[in-house]
Amino acid sequence: MSGSAEEQTELPAHFTQPVRICDLTPGRSPRLDGIDEAHARRLAEVYDSLPPVLVQRPTMRVIDGMHRLRAAEILGHEVLRAQFFDGADEEAFIQSVARNIAHGLPLSTADRKAAAERILRSFPAMSDRSIGIYTGLDAKTVAGVRHRSTADSPQLNMRVGRDGKAHPLDRTTERRQAAELIALRPGLTLRMVAQRTGLSLGTAHDVRQRLLRGEDPAPQPGPRSATRPAAREPEGPRRAAPVRRAPSGGGRTVTTRDALDILRSLAGDPALRQTDSGRDFVRWLHAHFLTDEAWRRQTPAIPAHSRQAIADVAMKCSDSWRRFANEMNTGR
Repeated sequence: MSGSAEEQTELPAHFTQPVRICDLTPGRSPRLDGIDEAHARRLAEVYDSLPPVLVQRPTMRVIDGMHRLRAAEILGHEVLRAQFFDGADEEAFIQSVARNIAHGLPLSTADRKAAAERILRSFPAMSDRSIGIYTGLDAKTVAGVRHRSTADSPQLNMRVGRDGKAHPLDRTTERRQAAELIALRPGLTLRMVAQRTGLSLGTAHDVRQRLLRGEDPAPQPGPRSATRPAAREPEGPRRAAPVRRAPSGGGRTVTTRDALDILRSLAGDPALRQTDSGRDFVRWLHAHFLTDEAWRRQTPAIPAHSRQAIADVAMKCSDSWRRFANEMNTGR
């Protein structure tokens, strides 16, 4: 190599310089079948137009360009052009895979899956999407590789995206925090809820919509896959969603579904939407809306000795709602 080792270390990583072939060693290629001699001979015919090889500086291993190295050997060259990479071995492997995906002889599907498995062993928190970009696989295929290769290992709750940030897979805690904020401070905007809980704006919106429907703020895993359509009923008409009926202050019957429709209508009422006080009222109403499905999910957590006290609180709240309903009816 030209110059001293110290001078070469100080050169920027992208700087191209001549390197003696005898100083290079093969790196771990993502190609399961090794060098394709016929492809190397084809490259030898256009050798002068080929890009430089990529070499890991500390080890002098060829990260990308083994076919170009073989083409230089076929031509009898003693020196070739190289760029240097200063990262660790596993980072060098990712570079090797990514560059082989971008140009040259395509990697087989088996090559890419094997590369994804190795990257997963080295970087288990890396997201499926990021690994897919490096290996040329779609995220679902990477997820399958992850499931097979880590089936007996503890599953992490974090994934690191290409932005370098860690993203939790399970946001149940943050969703419940958002639900509490929406209930306690109905005047907070969704953007503020998202900022305080670390959720995305879309997830904060989903939490609020779930509360409006009387559902748990976090989706509950079920026996069916979320991406798979539900099985069709073998016979008979499709069952409608259960309807709960509750007496209103005016003596008429209001169903849960009707109440939800009324809430949605109020949320879109221009007379309420166009004033701060109107928007605050709609948010307050959303936060205090309760369905039978919602309170039934909470009853298993109530100890026997607290049931009477909670019943008293519920009755007092019921009385307050009834007076509120009467006020609205008489004020029409």
